[in-house]
Amino acid sequence: MVFWEGYVSDEVMGTFAPIVVYWVYAGFYHLLPPLDNFRLHTQRDEEKKNLVPFKAVVKGVLLQQLVQAIVALTLLTTTANANASGVIVQPSITKQALQILIAMFVMDSWQYFVHRYMHQNKFLYRHIHSQHHRLVVPYAIGALYNHPMEGLLLDTVGGAISFLVSGMTARTAVVFFCFAVVKTVDDHCGLWLPGNIFHLFFQNNTAYHDIHHQLQGLKYNYSQPFFPIWDKLLGTHMPFNLVKRPEGGFEARPAKD
Repeated sequence: MVFWEGYVSDEVMGTFAPIVVYWVYAGFYHLLPPLDNFRLHTQRDEEKKNLVPFKAVVKGVLLQQLVQAIVALTLLTTTANANASGVIVQPSITKQALQILIAMFVMDSWQYFVHRYMHQNKFLYRHIHSQHHRLVVPYAIGALYNHPMEGLLLDTVGGAISFLVSGMTARTAVVFFCFAVVKTVDDHCGLWLPGNIFHLFFQNNTAYHDIHHQLQGLKYNYSQPFFPIWDKLLGTHMPFNLVKRPEGGFEARPAKD
């Protein structure tokens, strides 16, 4: 039993919980004090280098989430209705964990190859993917700031494929998609905070993705949101060193393998 049982369906929860989690977690970062001693870029750099105003970022994220909600609710409801018995038996914890691991690998694979191709194809980069890179200095609320076509293809379709291939139920999908959202937001938060579990357990983290947003890293570190497997296998992995800035904070600098 879960806390939402009897109030909303798993399908509705799987659709809207990731959106709520996105704004709660990203909002948490947004409301923090400046924390200059933990920033990967200075506030001045964020204001000077970013090429899109904050309001436009918020509108872009909301548009992507609207499309995401329509696709997710349709997919989850259709999958539930396709169950002939009308009763969905929730798998064991072990099986759910395996399904989540499979979904993580599928999502990583889909996003790596689509993301990389959007960089290699000049037309797609110029007209679609470059919108995300208008945030030269990433921040949490901008994690899902993409061109609508990229949001649909990279995140929404990628999530749908992960869900279908893993065979998870809508209830398991609530956990998976909320976790994926939190990880994506954290990768764009621009802060290197002590004790952050994502920095401890994932090589693909805030600094790793920050390298990708730098000019010298645009052709590297495509992997997202979980593991750098495909970067390492296919020669697009750029490790980093964290260097303390004299004025406070850190800088993620490309390092040799």
